Amino acid sequence: MNVEALENNLKTLVSSLNKETFIYDLLTAYELPKASVTRLQKGDYNLSKVSGEILWKKKLFFKQETIIDLHQSIDNFSNNATIVKQHPRFIIVTDFEMLLAVDTKTADSLDILLTDLSKHYDFFLPWAGLEKTQFQSENPADVKAAERMGRLYDIILEDNPTQEKDQLHALNIFLSRLLFCFFAEDTGIFQDNQFTNAIASHTATDGNDLQAYLQKLFAVLNVSDRTDYPQFLQDFPYVNGGLFADDYPLPSFTAKSRKIIIECGELNWKSINPDIFGSMIQAVVHTDQRSSLGMHYTSVTNIMKVIGPLFLNELYETLEKAEDDEKKLSKLLGRLYNLRILDPACGSGNFLIIAYKELCKLEMEIFRQLQRINKAWESKVSGLCLTRSGLRLSQFYGIELDDFAHETAKLSLWLTEHQMNLVFKDVFGETRPTLPLQDAGNIVCGNATRLNWELICPKVDLKGNPYEIYILGNPPFQGSKKQNKNQKNDMSHVFYSIKNYKNLDYIASWLYLGSKYIEDTSYKLAFVSTNSITQGDQVSLLWPHVLNRHQEIFFAYTTFKWGNNAKKNAGVSCVIIGIKNESKITKKIYSETICISADNISPYLTSGSNLIITKRKNHISNLPIMVYGNMPLEGNFLKINESEKEDLLKIEPSATKFIRPLIGGDEFLKGYKRWCLWINDEDLKE
Repeated sequence: MNVEALENNLKTLVSSLNKETFIYDLLTAYELPKASVTRLQKGDYNLSKVSGEILWKKKLFFKQETIIDLHQSIDNFSNNATIVKQHPRFIIVTDFEMLLAVDTKTADSLDILLTDLSKHYDFFLPWAGLEKTQFQSENPADVKAAERMGRLYDIILEDNPTQEKDQLHALNIFLSRLLFCFFAEDTGIFQDNQFTNAIASHTATDGNDLQAYLQKLFAVLNVSDRTDYPQFLQDFPYVNGGLFADDYPLPSFTAKSRKIIIECGELNWKSINPDIFGSMIQAVVHTDQRSSLGMHYTSVTNIMKVIGPLFLNELYETLEKAEDDEKKLSKLLGRLYNLRILDPACGSGNFLIIAYKELCKLEMEIFRQLQRINKAWESKVSGLCLTRSGLRLSQFYGIELDDFAHETAKLSLWLTEHQMNLVFKDVFGETRPTLPLQDAGNIVCGNATRLNWELICPKVDLKGNPYEIYILGNPPFQGSKKQNKNQKNDMSHVFYSIKNYKNLDYIASWLYLGSKYIEDTSYKLAFVSTNSITQGDQVSLLWPHVLNRHQEIFFAYTTFKWGNNAKKNAGVSCVIIGIKNESKITKKIYSETICISADNISPYLTSGSNLIITKRKNHISNLPIMVYGNMPLEGNFLKINESEKEDLLKIEPSATKFIRPLIGGDEFLKGYKRWCLWINDEDLKE
């Protein structure tokens, strides 16, 4: 599909409008088969018996309106059972001044002047096989809470200055406990606002007694016998689970920090995602620590880019195909309970949290369909109740190097389970008991490059039956020049039998180990990576070792900016790569707006063969040898852009002798212009 040609064709279609053939001309512009469009025009494919209407199964419904309000008209057609039964992708109405359309798959709508049709060419791209990528939007409450808690941390650190590792760790534990209490009082674990009201009622406004009060409260939450404590403390439930077990020193507080704690408690934490924990960790860990640990805490939108193509989309397709078949729905439930999700660089558990939540939502949809079929339905899965989730946190596995992040991941998973239990209660009237806390997930604290993943996430159950396993995550990115000594040693350990691995990014370790884990299985993996792993020398250094295992890239996102919910949102140019063992299934290449199909995805993330360009010692032309390529290391003080160059020459025209073109990848491939100051030693005085 040539987008520029499509835009021009749509402009011509509108400027030379033929009302009789408009819809057929529109379909032809999107390269639908001419023979099929002709048959539609003859009436062979038109399922509508109403004059002036066109209903083409799975493609479109179209009607020209002259009197009826277009908005009322499209609403009527969108809810018409006869039309909906044929699953038209688009419902379109027009009076040839305005055009309204609905995408029945994505629920997107179009309401435009017909003359502006070419500006919205992307709306109908699914006709051409270019699927629109759907992203979930962020919950603004998450961002607000992260910002508020980040501000609290800054104030506490200002009042309690420290750089000691154990003191910072204690502060992080304190924040984690605070977050739990905020969740608890808004989600039925505590009484409504019990924690916030207690602080407001039982501590002085200047904050000088808040430290002692919280120490006593946290101690109470860890014991079941409270007879020696005041009644207002006895009213708090027994929590257990290790969250309040250890005695960590608390910071001292001021009127300002106490006020912000109360303000945080006034937020509605019920609607906040537990993946806020990840953002909180990034907000409180120092920049150098965050960089060295490779922490990239991720938004829900970006996580869905991974888990959707990896497994969730296929599960929903299976649900759709099952329709009202009780046996197929029961079999799909069995699949859900046999799933195992492993994140070998899990941080505070964001990917595991979202995966768990999405699987719970799918489980509820299956429950609804089973109950519609047979209200007295009893699951063939032992012990399953159609009002309580059969999914267990024990199905989720993680590896994390940082101890605090690993503890937070377990807490975050538990809070997510509690939230989803509340959703089940809202829908089905029952839920599992909340307290006391149980261990959450199989989260291991350790170095993923040194551990045996199969020992952490076994491939079979105790009876030898295989699980259905998916590996996912956002491992640390460090390039070869930025790896510290420990990371270089990790690379040496992983690639001990491979030459020339030292130019690989650190994330190559996860891709290599993940590929090894899924070898000769039906398992799949998908990792976020810097795009450098799909460019230049790294392709020939890494990908033959994956492809030689008879594996393939079955979906990929081409380069995009990878952001997150963190206080200092980090944007990195990333790709997403899904790997599985070879098959004949159609592969998918996603960009920010569309998805295209491919028979094969190369390691360069292009549609085509796995031809890999390797490094040569002898060039094939008579050009000078490039020794190291373009890597100016002057600290960015001597590079100038086009406007800076012009400004300089206006002030000092003779400076032209010091200005030379600077050509990197973008300049060479895309024609961009960049310049530098080139000053030889003999020119320093001038």
